[in-house]
Amino acid sequence: MPATLVLCRHGQSDWNLKNLFTGWKDPGLTEKGIAEAHEAAARLKVMGIKFDIAFTSALSRAQHTTSIILEDLGQAGLETIRDQALNERDYGDLSGLNKDEARVKWGEEQVHIWRRSYDVPPPGGESLKDTAARVLPYYVYRILPQAMAGKTVLIGAHGNSLRALIMAMEGLTGEQIVKRELDTGVPIVYHLNPDTTIASKQELKG
Repeated sequence: MPATLVLCRHGQSDWNLKNLFTGWKDPGLTEKGIAEAHEAAARLKVMGIKFDIAFTSALSRAQHTTSIILEDLGQAGLETIRDQALNERDYGDLSGLNKDEARVKWGEEQVHIWRRSYDVPPPGGESLKDTAARVLPYYVYRILPQAMAGKTVLIGAHGNSLRALIMAMEGLTGEQIVKRELDTGVPIVYHLNPDTTIASKQELKG
């Protein structure tokens, strides 16, 4: 059986809608976010994908998205492992602030550096490099062995925790991955070779 990994960023959250830095804060999904999760499931169903195990973060927006996808695929009781290793990047002192307000407080250039540099953390928070330092060991030791055993694995997580995964899987640099945009509620299906390199990749956009 080929190793199959499906990565899906959670559907739109209430704070996505309000343009707030979210990080480890825990707002729920909007109606649009719930619809995006249902759409993700519909696209996976068309491909005939069934999961053997799911991983998600300790945050409710990712858990809710994951549960909707599994329920729509008729897999509501599937083993789902929740771990904060897959949590969104911690934005520290920026968490809960409107992004425009943050630009007024710290300046547009500084906020851009915090958001889009690989290794510069905001005050009290994590850089993408810091996020990768907790995501990647979890991927290597907990998730990847499941996939390489021939299981089809769902990872329902966040923009930056998934960026860290994609950086490792696709062999990207820190500068390349910070430019990668991940749409909410859009599954990315990876098939892996026996040596864990990528055999194919498909982004399931509408």
